Amino acid sequence: MINDEEFLDERIKVIATFGGGLNPCTPLKFRRASGREVTITEIGLRHPVAQGRRMVHVFDVTDGQADYRIELDTERLVWHLTRESSDGGI
Repeated sequence: MINDEEFLDERIKVIATFGGGLNPCTPLKFRRASGREVTITEIGLRHPVAQGRRMVHVFDVTDGQADYRIELDTERLVWHLTRESSDGGI
């Protein structure tokens, strides 16, 4: 299977829930700069990454059609879409 992956640096708007427990942040959907909305159906890996002095939380998600990597910069409180893959499935 060919992995058609695109590397991006697109600022996105995200609807997420925040709470306690093992997964305090859960992204539910995001809107791309084009206006297209993506509803997240499954979250794969999630992990924090230090980028210099900043902490970025990385989420690998899918909408069932494509896979995405979205990142939350906890210092600037902004989300970015950094990867998109159309091979369908986390």
